[in-house]
Amino acid sequence: MGNKAGSTETSRVFGVTNNNAIDIHVGRQIRLQRTLLGLSQEQLAQGLSITFQQIQKYERGANRVSASRLWDISQILEVDISYFFNNMSSSTKSSSPRQVALAEDKFDVEVPEKDTLMRRETLELVRHYYRIEDGQIRKRVSEMVKSISQAMTGR
Repeated sequence: MGNKAGSTETSRVFGVTNNNAIDIHVGRQIRLQRTLLGLSQEQLAQGLSITFQQIQKYERGANRVSASRLWDISQILEVDISYFFNNMSSSTKSSSPRQVALAEDKFDVEVPEKDTLMRRETLELVRHYYRIEDGQIRKRVSEMVKSISQAMTGR
C-alpha cells in the first residue's frame, strides 16, 4: 500500500459526464442501423428485454451502453461490434473521460448540430431506395430527386 496520497497515477478520477461525444456517436450508430433495418425502438427494446425509453436514452447518448448490452445490440442489428465506433472523428475520440483527464489543456467538445444524414426522413429514404432491386430504376429515381433538388434550389 505504498501509494502516496494525491499521486496522479493512482488517484486520478476520470470525469464521467452525460452526453459524452463518444456515447453520442455510439447512440447515433445504433439509431442509424436500427432505422436502416426498419426496426422501431420498441422492437429493439423488446429484443433486449428493456423499455423503448432506454433505447431512446442510448440513441441520444444520455445513457452509456454497457459492453454486454452493446454486444447484444450488435447481434440484433446484425453488425460487428466495431460498427459502433466506425467513422469516429478525432475530436470525438479525444473526448473520452480518460483522454480529457489526461489532456494538459481542457477543451470544450463540440457536439455537432443534428446531422441531416441522421434524420429519420433521410434514413427512411435511403432504406426505401435500396429496396428497389432494379439498378436502372434506382438510378432513374436518383436522377429524378437530383433534378427536383436542382430545380428547387437553383443549383
